[in-house]
Amino acid sequence: MLQPRASGYTPAREQNLARNSDPPGPTDRSSLKKICADGLPLSRFSLSIFQPIYVESMSSEPAKLNVLMCGTGEYTTGWVGTGASKSDKKVGVVGLTLFDLRRLGKVDKLGMVGVNGGKFPAIRQHLADNIGGAYKDMDLSFDAFPEQGQVDPEAYKTAIDKMQPGEAVIIFTPDSTHYPIALYAIERGIHVLVTKPATQLLSHHNALIAAAKKHNVVCFVEHHKRFDPVYSDAKARAATLGEFNYFNAWMSQPKSQLETFRIATSEPYNCVPQTEDTITLLVDWQSIKSPKHKGTAVYTASWTAPLKAGVHSAQHWYYMGEKGDISVDQAHRGYDVTVDDTGKSWFNPFYMKYSPSESGHFDGQRGYGYISIEKFVDAARSVNAGLTKPADYDTHGLPTIANTVLTTAILNAGRISLDEKRAVGIKKDGDTWLLE
Repeated sequence: MLQPRASGYTPAREQNLARNSDPPGPTDRSSLKKICADGLPLSRFSLSIFQPIYVESMSSEPAKLNVLMCGTGEYTTGWVGTGASKSDKKVGVVGLTLFDLRRLGKVDKLGMVGVNGGKFPAIRQHLADNIGGAYKDMDLSFDAFPEQGQVDPEAYKTAIDKMQPGEAVIIFTPDSTHYPIALYAIERGIHVLVTKPATQLLSHHNALIAAAKKHNVVCFVEHHKRFDPVYSDAKARAATLGEFNYFNAWMSQPKSQLETFRIATSEPYNCVPQTEDTITLLVDWQSIKSPKHKGTAVYTASWTAPLKAGVHSAQHWYYMGEKGDISVDQAHRGYDVTVDDTGKSWFNPFYMKYSPSESGHFDGQRGYGYISIEKFVDAARSVNAGLTKPADYDTHGLPTIANTVLTTAILNAGRISLDEKRAVGIKKDGDTWLLE
């Protein structure tokens, strides 16, 4: 294992992207999180909507899980305010996966909470047209917060207050809201799956680790690339190549993606003047096996790829160890489609397969976007049934809140480095990671 030290630079054109209150937006952290973590190393709930879970015996099938979706944006529903997203997530991931897990008997009642209740009629119609109209036997019902016509930035509290311990929350909201929502749920005995980055500050991440342990709940971070078969295999092979020497990863998305996160400033993309369109972090890693051995990693994220790039997300990385190297091209997997109107595009059905099965049902259960959510649902159900304990998953290599702490440490250190023009050390004090 290596200990990191982060430093960074950004081009002269630096901006902080403004985001609206529902979908998570492409800031410095939400850009880099894909590389640092994944690359390598309306109506109201009735009081009875969430029922306590009762277990008959240790050998019985775990009870179905009630789940609240926090966030109504692209990744949850595929709806972006003006209609269906034009990206590869045009029918969403979270909602679609949970609707299918309900069809398969793992999930029961669903809820969805945003900020503006006025969005839900359009979201329901969008889901009916693009999920109900595409797949057989999909129950698309869910209870929504806040009520139609109401705007409430803290509607998540109302929704969570109606839940019972042992139920679950999945959080896909702006980065700055992850920590308060996750902590509010955990303190009430609710299992949590939160999108990356789990928090913006390392201190907040450590607080969630402690809270999840205290309240005995599952807390995962939605690093779906950990379940990409290519990345998973490459990680295992990298471990056989001896000491780490060098790593280079970059992620870019077309400028058109900014349409998803626009709120209101200047045309054409409505970004505030401080938006950082490309960021690079340099991280020095110190081997804990050999005090004389160090490695270097370069992480770059950008939102300025050409409009006709042909991919939703171009992710590449290169790993060099003392005994060999590995190169991965996420964007181009030998599968491209050319259409008159849009030209050539590259698709990734390993992530989410949206074409239906021969019987007309959803057929994407093998996609790593789906698996990432199903793993969390399975873990929460198993803990509720007394078959496992939350701490068990820290030893399984899964993206638990404890296992992902260095992701937040690097992002937090990188932000400080960019702002203060200095290197920031990351060290371990006992069981806790801290910034120097």
